[in-house]
Amino acid sequence: MALAISPAQSEDPAMHAPVRIAMWSGPRNISTAMMRAWGNRPDTFVVDEPFYAFYLKKTGADHPGAAEVIAAGETDWRKIVEQCGRGLSAPTGKNIFYQKQMTHHLLPEVSRDWLREVTNCFLIRDPLEVIASYIKKNREPSVNDLGFVQQAEIFDFVRRQTGAAPPVIDADDVLHDPKRMLRLLCNAIGVEFTEAMLSWPRGWRETDGIWAKYWYAEVERSTSFQPYRERKVEVPKSLHEVYTRGREIYEELYQHRLH
Repeated sequence: MALAISPAQSEDPAMHAPVRIAMWSGPRNISTAMMRAWGNRPDTFVVDEPFYAFYLKKTGADHPGAAEVIAAGETDWRKIVEQCGRGLSAPTGKNIFYQKQMTHHLLPEVSRDWLREVTNCFLIRDPLEVIASYIKKNREPSVNDLGFVQQAEIFDFVRRQTGAAPPVIDADDVLHDPKRMLRLLCNAIGVEFTEAMLSWPRGWRETDGIWAKYWYAEVERSTSFQPYRERKVEVPKSLHEVYTRGREIYEELYQHRLH
């Protein structure tokens, strides 16, 4: 199945290839709200976790609706890479191609060469917040399930290829001041900020993955980024090692965040 893309809305279609933005994050990291922000731009089309079906088929991970996701999605990583890196340029008539990418979906056998063809950005979040959210669905995640190790690996690859640290944004910074952080992000990747990114209509999107019914209830009720709320979060003892490793990586990437 080809990647789902949103219908063209631009009255003046761009004649050149779009800016391809790959936003890398782990799960439970305001990544779907960030996809809403970009998807609400009239010049942008979005794709939701294009490697998810491949990841589920390859790993056999026990996720809600796994068989349905595999049946509906593309499971050949080479085709996904082609679409994310070079495909989907003219048909949409839009200037920006935003990819919501999960770091743990990029399994070791997937070539990293295509990352040179996209603008890679990284969305990070305090592991305490990530774990607190994730264990509502899966009580015993591994460090690989949460994507921190893979995020560091992808970040290091991109930095080696470009000779500079790619843009990093922290989820808490976004929730504290969405306008400021989205403006900084747009400036960093060379696209114009628009107020359309700050709010969106409530509900489901055609571009949402088929898994939305299991994971997106809160986002579907939203119309903007939710204000930051400080919470008291305790990591279960069984996840202390997972938290510690995730925290080390988070702090490394945090040093590069836009602020």
